[in-house]
Amino acid sequence: MAELRYDPFTKDWVMIASHRQNRPQMPKDWCPFCPGSGKVPDHFDVYKYDNDFPALSQNPPVPDDVETSLFKTRPAYGKCEVILYSPEHTVTLPELSVDHIKKLVDLWTERYLAMKEDKNIKYVFIFENRGDVVGVTMPHPHGQIYGYSYIPKKLELELNASKEHLEETGNCLFCDVLKNEYEANKRIIIENDDFVAFLPFFSAYPYGMYVASKAHKQSLDQFTESEKVNLADILKKVSGTLDSLFDYNFPYMMCMHQAPVNGEDTSEYSHFHIEFYPPMRSADKQKFNASSETGAWAHCNPTAPEEKAEELRQAYKKFMSKGE
Repeated sequence: MAELRYDPFTKDWVMIASHRQNRPQMPKDWCPFCPGSGKVPDHFDVYKYDNDFPALSQNPPVPDDVETSLFKTRPAYGKCEVILYSPEHTVTLPELSVDHIKKLVDLWTERYLAMKEDKNIKYVFIFENRGDVVGVTMPHPHGQIYGYSYIPKKLELELNASKEHLEETGNCLFCDVLKNEYEANKRIIIENDDFVAFLPFFSAYPYGMYVASKAHKQSLDQFTESEKVNLADILKKVSGTLDSLFDYNFPYMMCMHQAPVNGEDTSEYSHFHIEFYPPMRSADKQKFNASSETGAWAHCNPTAPEEKAEELRQAYKKFMSKGE
């Protein structure tokens, strides 16, 4: 079964993908993403791999006959891709060179534009899940790209709030957030000429850094070559900073927010940024999204962002000192 089902309470679509339960367990001594597996080229730096068990497809099956006047279904239309960061099975993002990560940024850009060509796709979501804590079963370094036929609710809420702020103030909401963060000068962690990493004033996660474009741009394809290099640079530093907090590969969810595609022009109020959601609140304690967070969307951060920002700045110095 693969279909979309509409939740009338949240006005959002849920992907029903029961076929993914049949994914096989990979042998311990074999990885489909490694050269020599027969599934990928023998030589590559970064590589796009079509998901073997996609939740969304461009040739989706007809939904089951379960629709009523209230319960709505739609075909699970879209695209699911895996993006391989490296042919090396155990390498991590901060261990890659900036030049190598730039190739990853270029591939992300290429795939964003390719998915955008499908007029039925409305949002291209680039993300990475890292670590056992967030359910990763494949250790080979990789991320994913989902092309949705709708704009998921969280992204829709963000865009609506940004549009309202523009109408009320004439300003981009994210540009104003950056202005306030710079004025406070308490939660900025890392920056280069084109990007800034900070722990937001409203962070729901103790170490939940955002990476934002300093310029008001909406998507990867708008960046110059030097901006793409600086995006690669700051991604290496942010992931390395997280790893340096407690000297192990820190788990996280990395989510890229760009302008929607094939719909309303959002260029005045959408702003490119990447949100990190690390599920740890200390070296050995996980921050669970329990009843309040999951059932009510009422998030609780058990730490002060200003204190954690200083901890992250020290971890950044530690990471940078390793290369000296």
